[in-house]
Formats: sequence, C-alpha cells, structure tokens
Amino acid sequence: MTSGDARIAALSRLFTSTGYETVTPPILQPAETFLDLVGEDLRRRLFLTHGEDGHELCLRPDFTIPVARHYLQGGAPDRIAAFSYAGPVFRQRAGTIGETLQAGVESIGRSDEEQADADMLSLALEAADLLNVEDYRVRIGDEGLFVAVLKALEIPKVWQRRLRDVFGTRPNLNAVIERMSGSDGAPEGKLGLLAAMEGKDPEAAVAVVEDLLSIAGVSAVGGRSAHEIAERFMEQAALRSGPGVDKDALGRLKAYLDISGPPPDRAVETLHAFARETGLELDTSIQRLAKRTELMAERGIDISQLEYSGDFGRRLDYYTGFVFEMHTKRTEHLGQFMGGGRYDKLVELLGAPKPVPAIGFTTWLDRI
Repeated sequence: MTSGDARIAALSRLFTSTGYETVTPPILQPAETFLDLVGEDLRRRLFLTHGEDGHELCLRPDFTIPVARHYLQGGAPDRIAAFSYAGPVFRQRAGTIGETLQAGVESIGRSDEEQADADMLSLALEAADLLNVEDYRVRIGDEGLFVAVLKALEIPKVWQRRLRDVFGTRPNLNAVIERMSGSDGAPEGKLGLLAAMEGKDPEAAVAVVEDLLSIAGVSAVGGRSAHEIAERFMEQAALRSGPGVDKDALGRLKAYLDISGPPPDRAVETLHAFARETGLELDTSIQRLAKRTELMAERGIDISQLEYSGDFGRRLDYYTGFVFEMHTKRTEHLGQFMGGGRYDKLVELLGAPKPVPAIGFTTWLDRI
C-alpha cells in the first residue's frame, strides 16, 4: 500500500464514521458544465476529448461539481445528503503529469448553515491531525460579508460582478478598484459599441456580443467567452457613462479588504468598529460571523489559531459564504493542502429550482 493509499484509507474511515456516504463520480465529465461554471480560462488546463455525439468531455478537474451533479441526479433537490470521495483529479500543469490525488466531503441540504460551517471546519481539522500535518495555519474568510460590503457601499452592479469575479486575488482586486476610480478609459474605436452597451442588463449585453461573434464566425476571442467579453465592455460603458465610483466608497472598500490576521472573535469586534466608522449597515452579516465563531468554539476549535482575512475568497460565482484554507510552511509554495467553503448557488446553477445550502472541503494529498 502506497502512502497515498494509506492516507485515503484513513480519511475514508474518518468520513464514514461521521456519516458521509462514499461516492465515486465518473472520471469523464461533460466539459461544458465546468466551462460554464468556472469560465473559458479553465479550458487550457483541462484534458479534453469528444464523445461519439460530438460533445466535449473532460477528465474531472475537481470533485465538487461532479458530486453536486450526483446529488441532483439521486433524488429531491432539497434533501439533506452527505458525501465523501477520494481519487485522482486532472488539470494540466507545467512540469507535472497533471494528475493529483484528492479526498474530501460535501454536505448538501442542511439549513442550519452556521452549525454546518462549524462542523465542516471541525472535520477538516480532525482530518489534518489524522494525517499528522504539523505547523499549519488556517485562514478563513466570508464571501457573504464581502458582498454585503459592496451592496452597503452601493457599488454599481456591473462593478460588483467584476469584483466578485476576482475576489480572493488581491492584485486583481486592486487592479479592478483602480479601473473603478475612472483611470482606465476606452479606446476611441470602441465608443460606438460602448454606447450600445450602456444601460443594458448582463443577459442583453452577452446577447449583443454573441451576435457580433456569430457574425464574425467565431465563438470566443483570446480564450474569452462572450460573457467575459461582455463584462469587460460593460465595465468600460460604466466608466464612459459618468465619473468613476466615489473615491470615499473605494477607500472604505479597501479598508475592509485590509482587515487581515485577527482570529474571528476579534474580527467581529473589528468589523463592528468598521461598520460604525463607515456608516455601513452590516449587522446581519457580522452577526452570522459571530454565531459561526461561537459554534466553532463549542465544537472545541481553538479560535485563536484561525486567521480572518477580508480579502480571502474563492474566484467562483457559486461560493456564497464561509471559506477556509490550510497551509504548511514546508509546502506553502504548492498552495493550500486543504480548503473548502460554502457554495449555496452551485446546485441551483446545475438545475435545482432554487439555491440549496451546501458546504465541503477537499484535501490535496500530494501537498502534505
């Protein structure tokens, strides 16, 4: 038995003992599902092929989406279910064969969201200890709080969407904020199209771009989908239609993103002070963080070892709330060895009639 097999066996026993049903999603998955949910930029990292019917297939690049599809196919889309998984995932990476072992869990359908968040982090910490991981740090964030800040600041919707697209990557966030200030104008040749974009909703803007691409006989430009191209044009149209976003609002947004390092109980105090000083209505979102923190402490989690970061999130539309990741000093250059979060929009995006509460985490076994 290899070290990877032994680790998978140990994690599988842990997950089974805590009520998770083992599932094994097919290795071949419909590529369209991943490209629609993650974006065309993922295409260059997928291992792609075609079925007899001409549809694109890919080797699964992760487990979360396949497990969510399994959930939808297995019964009522509002039932409570808990799944565990283990096996290879495939993404093209320079200097590697592109195959990585992962193991993790997905909890879908629980309405007691803060308790489910606390339970998930507790299980992840237990898994890290089971694998004898030493000297690791745990970083946490909250996609819901970030969205609440954007809404309270009355950031235009086109910019809210763009900020959410890059949330979790601070240099990209800073670049978008710079454009929001009005310092990134549009070339003269684009002004006619930008005028046509002004005031359109996202679906209409995408339709305009798709029509133009269809006339040109192409489906994408530079690897960007019609949706991504439309978003860029809408940004420029928003700039063209008036001055940039208020400098004071951008300053308050940066102040929120700069909150970094305190454990969540102190982060709650910092956020209440931030809300008072900025005049933003954030009570509901902060109270959810406070409740989650209390429940984590009740589960025996050492709150003082968690690091809250205002600029930490996932660059995927379906993540909606609590997120976390774990790093070790020895393998930090490889990225997180364990990470997860709340993704209440995913099951709906896959076809459920409404959002379904869901949270999970995965372990990159080759990073331990």
